[in-house]
Amino acid sequence: MTIRVLLADDQALLRSAFKVLVDSEPDMEVVGEAADGAEAVALARSQRADVVLMDIRMPGTDGLAATRLISADPDLAGVRVVMLTTFEVDEYVVQSLRAGASGFLGKGAEPDELLNAIRIAAAGEALLSPVATKGLIATFLAQGGNADAARPDGEGYSERLDALTVREREVLVLVAGGHSNDEIAERLEVSPLTIKTHVNRAMAKLGARDRAQLVVTAYESGLVRPRAE
Repeated sequence: MTIRVLLADDQALLRSAFKVLVDSEPDMEVVGEAADGAEAVALARSQRADVVLMDIRMPGTDGLAATRLISADPDLAGVRVVMLTTFEVDEYVVQSLRAGASGFLGKGAEPDELLNAIRIAAAGEALLSPVATKGLIATFLAQGGNADAARPDGEGYSERLDALTVREREVLVLVAGGHSNDEIAERLEVSPLTIKTHVNRAMAKLGARDRAQLVVTAYESGLVRPRAE
C-alpha cells in the first residue's frame, strides 16, 4: 500500500528535495505540494493524503493553523501531520501537538529519519524522539499544568481519566515515557498485541487522535508529573 504524502513548505527548493527523496521509495509518493497552510488543507482534502509534512512557519495560514483545520475536519480523520521545524525543540511544538500533529522532525534530519517518520506517522504512531520528548516536557513544565487542566473547549480530563482501567493508566504512563509497545509489553510481561489494545482503548476514552495526543494528555491532565532535571 502506497503512502500518499503532501509537502507543505514555502521554500520551493526544500520541497523539491523532499519530493525527490520521497518519490524514490517504492512504498510512498508525493501527491501534492503547498506553499502555505491554506493550500495544504485544500490539497489534503482533494488529494486524500495520508501524511502531511508541514512546515510550522509559512506566510498567510501557518502550519499550526493548518494542522488545527485538518484535525478538526472529520473527513480528514485519517490524515497525519508531521511538523517540520528548524530546531527540534521549537516554541510551537507543544501547540502543534495540541492542534493534532502526530509529531515533529527537525529539518536537519537525515534522509532515512525523514522516510521513517513518514512511515511511523502513516501507521498512527507518535513521532517523538527522546530529545523532542524532553523538550515537550520542559515546555510543559515552563507553562505549568495540573490535574484539573482543561482542553481549549473547556472540557476537563478528570471524568475521562476515571474511565480508564488501572492497566490502561499504567500503559498510558509508559507511553508518555516514550516507550514503544514492545518495550511496554516486555516490562508488563504481556504480548505487544495486548498493549496495542490498551493503547487504542485509552485513545478512544480520552479522545486522542493518536499516540502523540496521549503523551500530551498524560502531562496536561497531571496523570504524569515530570520532574525538572
